[in-house]
Amino acid sequence: MTPKGVGTGSLDERIAGALVGAAVGDALGGPVEGYSPDQIAERHGGRVHGIVGPWNGDDWPTARPIAPYHKGDGHVTDDTLMTHALVRVYAGVRDHLDAYSVATHLVPDLMTTPRWIPELEAEALPLQRIFLAEKWLVARLHYGHVDPREAGSGNIVNCGAAMYMAPVGLVNAANPAGAYAEALDVAGAHQSSYGREAAGVFAAAVAAACAPGATPGSVVAACLSLAKDGTRDAVEAVCEVASRYTDFESALVPLRRAVAPYDTVGPDYRTPSLGARRPSRLHSIEELPVALGMLIVSGGDFRHAVLGSVNYGRDCDSIATMAGAVAGALGSTVPHDWAKTVAEASRLDLDAPARTLTEVTREIFARDVERRRAHETAYATLTGTPCSG
Repeated sequence: MTPKGVGTGSLDERIAGALVGAAVGDALGGPVEGYSPDQIAERHGGRVHGIVGPWNGDDWPTARPIAPYHKGDGHVTDDTLMTHALVRVYAGVRDHLDAYSVATHLVPDLMTTPRWIPELEAEALPLQRIFLAEKWLVARLHYGHVDPREAGSGNIVNCGAAMYMAPVGLVNAANPAGAYAEALDVAGAHQSSYGREAAGVFAAAVAAACAPGATPGSVVAACLSLAKDGTRDAVEAVCEVASRYTDFESALVPLRRAVAPYDTVGPDYRTPSLGARRPSRLHSIEELPVALGMLIVSGGDFRHAVLGSVNYGRDCDSIATMAGAVAGALGSTVPHDWAKTVAEASRLDLDAPARTLTEVTREIFARDVERRRAHETAYATLTGTPCSG
């Protein structure tokens, strides 16, 4: 049964739902990232049903010296920081993006402008928080002067590019093929192989979710029509299994089992296998297929999809970011109390990026119409046939 509101809503509402939903999913998943469902249940005395504190309590600053981040208490992670950075790029360019946009606009944004970083509880450059796979952007594009279209080659293959591609899907609302193509171009500066492919497919999922009357099934169908190689196989396998369940508790183990043959990381998330995160046409990142699987299990309901993603564990902040973005774009309501707590705790205006991106999306669509009509006129002249419009 499809929850009330799914498949409905204006462009403004879909964009707000997707961006706020992604941030809320990110914040809920952050404190339990890297653990298994059993470890999460043991630590919290059962499943997580909302915003929780740091895994190590008050010892969070010293418990993991290599990553002394305040994950929990409603703090967003680098998934949201990168998503909002991409919105700022769109606000500057005010048109479709490509790999060169990343080099010209995104990299300077990460390097030059201090912003409030919730997990550091301080103002800092975003570069000082993002993961090594995202620092790669700066190393390759700013210092290495690599062709932006090829800069993603050599990076570890992970969800680093996919996790912030929701804005690309929203700019191409109801046009999954356009979102897929644009995201592949943008992500070429960051990722290769199935990491880049996942970025394209996730953007397509968000775009498909914005279509009037969209359902979880239509979103997955759009993804399968575009996805290639191991990514397509993984999405199909996971969503087929997901279709047998209607609650995330019973789906946790089956979804992990379904994605395992395509996931290179292996059973121990914190100790990846020797072949982990290397290019392959046979494999897929884990996060996107599982997020789509949780979308199917939940029937598109935001709360159910995000909580399923969070309690799945492993890279659950990114899984919940993706599930939250797609469910929000479908029109499922993001719980107000969660959004309010995340905004206040992270010191972020979660609505402002949505307002900005909505304005830019309308401008880009108008520009697309002008370009399409110019092409139609030129083609009509070449063929001696009247324009259809």
